[in-house]
Amino acid sequence: MSELTVQTRNKRRKWLAIGLPIFLAVSFLTGIFLGAVTFTLTDLTEALQNQTEANALILINVRLPRLIVAAFAGACLAAAGTILQGVMKNPLADPSIIGVTAGAGLAASIAMVALPQYGFLTPAFAFVGAIIAMLCIYTLSWEKGASPLKIILAGVAINALCGALQSGIMILYSDRVQGILPWLAGGFQGRGWFHVEFVWPYAVVGLILALLAIRPLNLMLLGDHTAKLLGAPVERMRFYLILLAALLAGAAVSVAGLLGFVGLVVPHMIRLLIGSDSRYLLPFSMIGGAALVVFTDSLARTVFDPIELPVGILLACLGAPFFLYLLKRNTIRL
Repeated sequence: MSELTVQTRNKRRKWLAIGLPIFLAVSFLTGIFLGAVTFTLTDLTEALQNQTEANALILINVRLPRLIVAAFAGACLAAAGTILQGVMKNPLADPSIIGVTAGAGLAASIAMVALPQYGFLTPAFAFVGAIIAMLCIYTLSWEKGASPLKIILAGVAINALCGALQSGIMILYSDRVQGILPWLAGGFQGRGWFHVEFVWPYAVVGLILALLAIRPLNLMLLGDHTAKLLGAPVERMRFYLILLAALLAGAAVSVAGLLGFVGLVVPHMIRLLIGSDSRYLLPFSMIGGAALVVFTDSLARTVFDPIELPVGILLACLGAPFFLYLLKRNTIRL
């Protein structure tokens, strides 16, 4: 790495340290002010002063919890993608590709379609499903250790199995499918303080643990052989990091549904600018993921008014072309 490259990356890190929090703040304010009911700054001040007004109820009980849930989901998915890409040393690794999201989707489908009496426990079902899927993947890939390639192959198999079982459930209970379609598309419609109360302990603990895992993640980037020479317990670190990624992904999917491309694209965007050093990549990806999901959710609510487009569809429409652009430019090397 030349001195110029080091200087350039340091400069970009400083700009991102300033720009990403501003982007998050602007996205949050956009979500507060815009929607079916548009707020002005005066309306917002009056609503906060008189919390019994309709505007105050919309702000406090509808928009604010929705934005908080979106921020948590975006930060968790971006952190999970960053961790998995670092552990697997594979640019395609993210929760949706290795099967963790599929496990959450299957469990949520069971709660909403097969066992509707437990529909209120959908977030808990999705969270547990993600953890179980991860444990199955790791168990299937274990043979005197779990190599990244085996984990990805096992994840692809679990992904396919969970998808088949989910399709079977939807066919068997075709009269109830409409209730699960918005969740499968991913979005935050109807999210309230119940969802905030459910997700914040897992999200906060997971994000803090992710920041504490920066050093092990940087060691994993050196390769198994080098990390072992430095005295690192490679297999134990890999297991804990993947479990942490599953915790983060499960927390996000439990309240956001099947959101794609956040954990895949956001780390790439940040990595192209500042490199792979997890000391910067991981926290910047968290902020960037939160800002992206909050901003995209605001667009989904307002641009297509009076129809609310599921944010997962909009993220896929934005994320897929960008990912293909990176692939075409050879910035993603397999």
